[in-house]
Amino acid sequence: MSRAGGALLVVGDVVTDVVARHRTPLSPATDTAAEIRTLPGGAGANAACWAARSGAGAVRLLGRVGTDAAGWHERALRGAGVRPLLVQDPDAATATVIALVDGSAERTFLTDSGAALRLSPADWSAGLLDGVARLHLSGYLFFAAPSRETACRALRDARDAGVPVSVDPASAGFLAELGADRFLAAAEGAETLLPNADEARSLTGCGEPEAAAAELSRRFPLVVVTLGAAGALVAEGGAVTARVPAPPVRPVDSTGAGDAFTGAFLAARLAGADPVRAAEAGCRAGAEAVTVVGGRPEGLAEP
Repeated sequence: MSRAGGALLVVGDVVTDVVARHRTPLSPATDTAAEIRTLPGGAGANAACWAARSGAGAVRLLGRVGTDAAGWHERALRGAGVRPLLVQDPDAATATVIALVDGSAERTFLTDSGAALRLSPADWSAGLLDGVARLHLSGYLFFAAPSRETACRALRDARDAGVPVSVDPASAGFLAELGADRFLAAAEGAETLLPNADEARSLTGCGEPEAAAAELSRRFPLVVVTLGAAGALVAEGGAVTARVPAPPVRPVDSTGAGDAFTGAFLAARLAGADPVRAAEAGCRAGAEAVTVVGGRPEGLAEP
């Protein structure tokens, strides 16, 4: 069955982001002045929005949210051109992340996964792949048992249906807790792995991102390692095949830059771009993302 012109289905996290930008170092046990905004976020949701922004014709998002903010998130996704497939959890609140963004635009996250990682196999159906040309799994799903089982089932069903799957490992910190071997075993069968440099190091033990990218490409057909302002590495068949530069920009907030890369990369692949051209599109979107506050495209951060 031909899937040309098909949809992108993202299965992942929907999060309420509280972004606090502080220009001076944090002052323990007292006040630190900051600019604080509450915005829709989540690695999966952000990637879906950037994919739609980057020209993907049909983008769908499956995620689990609490009843507290379901309507707000649905409006934000629809406003970004994404079709929301949100499961409302009656017992857990929507996931919340506090992003502390310092004067250099680097961010540190405090994460309450809430309903996001309660996405269960009962929320998934192979029928969700109807009309889908690519499936993307947010790596956060792999960090809790129910959502990991769901992600593995989705990956298996996609492979059976001939739908290529990409995975974003999502968090070096959570990878360290779960263990690289468990993550790699769960993600086995994915066509594309999209780690950042820290995640690639965590998954391989290699000190240099080039070596990590090459090593991972022995397990996955295509590996693209993002390097922040330094661009991205493309690796296939056990070797780095390209290094793609990122446009120089003045950063404001690095929250969501990797999600922007992922969304634009996947939109380009859906349009028929080769991995290098897709990585170039991803680098452009990532550079744009760090010039705005929050993880969504400018003008789409708030519903």
